Amino acid sequence: MNQLIIVNTSIILVEILAIAIFFLISRWLLTKFCHFLVQIPLFEGKTTKIRLIRRNVTALLLLTCLVVSLGIIGVNSFLIYQGENLKEYTINLIDLIPSGFWLGLGVGITQSLGLIIAAAFVIKLLNYWLKIGVKKVKSLDQNTADDESVDAFFTTLNRRITLGVWLWIVVVCTQFLKLPSIVTEYLYIGLRIYLSIAIGLLILKAVAAVVDILDVLSVRYSSPDNLLRFYERLRHLVPFLKRCLEFVVYVSTATLVVQQVQLIANLANFGVKIIKIIAIIFISRVVFEIIYLLLEEFLFTQQDLTDTQRSRRLTMIPLFRSLLQYLIYFGVAVSTLYTLEINPTPILAGAGIIGIAVGLGAQTLINDIVCGFFILFENYYLVGDYIQAGKAEDKTVEGIVEAIELRTTRIRNTNGQLHIIRNGDIGSITNYSKQYIFATVDVSVPANCNLSSVCQVIEEIGKKLKIDQLDVLESTFVEGVESLSESHLLLRTLTKVKPGKHLHIQRVLRQLYIDNFQDLGILLPPNITKVED
Repeated sequence: MNQLIIVNTSIILVEILAIAIFFLISRWLLTKFCHFLVQIPLFEGKTTKIRLIRRNVTALLLLTCLVVSLGIIGVNSFLIYQGENLKEYTINLIDLIPSGFWLGLGVGITQSLGLIIAAAFVIKLLNYWLKIGVKKVKSLDQNTADDESVDAFFTTLNRRITLGVWLWIVVVCTQFLKLPSIVTEYLYIGLRIYLSIAIGLLILKAVAAVVDILDVLSVRYSSPDNLLRFYERLRHLVPFLKRCLEFVVYVSTATLVVQQVQLIANLANFGVKIIKIIAIIFISRVVFEIIYLLLEEFLFTQQDLTDTQRSRRLTMIPLFRSLLQYLIYFGVAVSTLYTLEINPTPILAGAGIIGIAVGLGAQTLINDIVCGFFILFENYYLVGDYIQAGKAEDKTVEGIVEAIELRTTRIRNTNGQLHIIRNGDIGSITNYSKQYIFATVDVSVPANCNLSSVCQVIEEIGKKLKIDQLDVLESTFVEGVESLSESHLLLRTLTKVKPGKHLHIQRVLRQLYIDNFQDLGILLPPNITKVED
């Protein structure tokens, strides 16, 4: 009796042990799968969520195994209660299985073990050759700027091949063990999906490595004598190129994955359209940058440009850039509609009607654009000019013109503040940068001083200033006495200088007056009045 109890208990424990082994293997596979997901850039930053899902699935799996174990204990206990011998009952169940099954199972297990051992050897050998490949690739170029991309590619390649081999082994083992064909079929689908994702990620790493290598080589071999001299000005497009290629790889991978699922296979047609749209966006951006680069190269090729010509061309470039940008945006929108097989003609017609309605309500916008064209074509001011702008009743703005756009003008004052003024509100304009300007400085001297000597000193200061300062066109002279008082006289001095240089010359001239007048004993009254135009 005791021996029967031991046998029955052992059978129950073996069945429960089989459930425990199944749980451990399933948990190991789940951990490996989650670790694989964490390494995919698409799931970057979602490590916490993936871990939470893994814990929940593990808990559900554990609960299922516990319920099955309790079921095994309950069924076996019921059989024992019915007086059944569990050993004989189990043997009878096994006898119901055809004898050839066990032979096939043994052969399948032997074949599976042999395949696993061979795969492990192949993977070790592959890892060795990949390490040699990394060293060979790095030795091709002594510059280590792209080593990070090369390492990332070969590391990803190693992981993808290793996991792909093991998945293929699982599929082959199901055939060796003669499992139901439906299992093998779904495993094949899973393998194809994995290969699609793995190849896509490998292409992504390879593209990043190739782009980095080409970037390094382009910078290294660029010189003023070849076309690579333009590369530095187009180098900012490299991150945009990488991003577009990433999206192309992701969409292509998703398309291949969707094709494996018959239920949603028709959605794969959208993948090609999305790739075309990405290509249109990238090509349009490249075309825009190249045309803008060629425009600058054409306008500033001549070395003997005058300041006026340079300012005029600097003024026209932002306008051309804005027009080109809007034209390319329009072309991208129309091309995208054609790619999506949507006829843009009705949309453009409706947009024209809406544009007329909006135009009637956006008179201020139209006014700004029209004023911008008049400013440009009538040459009121150019980029780099020092101007004073604003309506008489409002606060005026004074500074250097940084940009003239279709709607606005950007002016930066001497304090570094950038003022953006609508062209329609520019008001009256005082341009200090046309041909020449006078630097006006008012000087207070004692009323009892020798006025002729003071004027002579000022003229000598002006002659010295013209020699020292290249911005001075004519020497300083005294225009006359501006005001009289009991204690002092106010003299106005004028210095003809280059456009926009009057503020600097005024400051220099004041300092020269102070230094020279003190040396000559001409004391300035404390209430000196300084006026700037």
